Amino acid sequence: MADILHRNRRAVSIEDDAVRLTVLVEGGHVAEILDKETGVNPLWTPPWLSIEPSAYSRERNPEYGDGAESKLLAGIMGHNLCMDIFGGVSEEEAAAGLTVHGEASVVPYEIEARGVELAARTVLPNAQLRIERRLRLPGAGVVRFSETVENLTAADRPIGWTQHVTLGPPFLEKGRTEFRAPSARSEPLESGGAGDFHLFTKAAVSGGFTTHLMDPARERAFFAAFSPALQVLFGYVWKRSDFPWLGVWEENYVRTQPPWSGRTLTRGMEFGVSPVPEPRRRMIERNGMFGVPGFRWISARSRVRVDYCAFIRRAGSIADEVLWDGGNAVTTTATPRDPHSRPIE
Repeated sequence: MADILHRNRRAVSIEDDAVRLTVLVEGGHVAEILDKETGVNPLWTPPWLSIEPSAYSRERNPEYGDGAESKLLAGIMGHNLCMDIFGGVSEEEAAAGLTVHGEASVVPYEIEARGVELAARTVLPNAQLRIERRLRLPGAGVVRFSETVENLTAADRPIGWTQHVTLGPPFLEKGRTEFRAPSARSEPLESGGAGDFHLFTKAAVSGGFTTHLMDPARERAFFAAFSPALQVLFGYVWKRSDFPWLGVWEENYVRTQPPWSGRTLTRGMEFGVSPVPEPRRRMIERNGMFGVPGFRWISARSRVRVDYCAFIRRAGSIADEVLWDGGNAVTTTATPRDPHSRPIE
């Protein structure tokens, strides 16, 4: 199947009557979940030129910085998979060529698309994990994900596994874009105390990361985001036992080093098995938070599969509840809200 070009990158697209979905060949990033009625793609496209990770060179490309995250940043877009770590690397790992958030976001994928279905496959050469992601458009603005990870080694492995979903303008708008998610406990980890995460920041410059334990009384967790200006509702639903944590990362023009250069507005809604982006040893030493594990084991020569979905649709308000039947149907409801309540705190 012939590739297309999306924002200077080789990519493959599928579409139905409601949605166009675009996946990058290198890194496997979901670059676009576009609502065809409104023409809106809520996912983040960086303000800098995107290049293929294989084309990145520290010597030739100083515009992407000079660290273990630079190769990732050169090609990051939309929703990327963090595997088998969520966060930074040690000095030794960086010297050996490992990148922030692991290999899954920088290696090439073999992608097959037919009709409204797409399959992306790769093997992480250092981690020795085989990854397959199957994406399907069943209609009504839903994207179904089925993700399988296979341990090719003879050793049990502790892994990080996070869906790094990042939103950007024009969907993301200061003081207007709204959010919901059912959390039980939260912890600010960078840049001070907790805020009201119902509403994206109004600050001139700010940034930070907070982690949120999804409500253990629920079978499924979700996040919903709503643009009043564009009248678009967007979000993801997943099995809470698969991904018990939601990390909320904000970049509001605070990072001045390249490639950020004080011109980047994003919000990451990052659901996964780890509460905190951090190096592997620290992940294992931390073990978890609030009595909940902070990584996942994958046994020798075994496979683990997770299923989750994204949804996008025209709407007049934020959804306070999102239900997924595990198949093709996502139901969203808005309920009268106590102004003092905060689903994310």
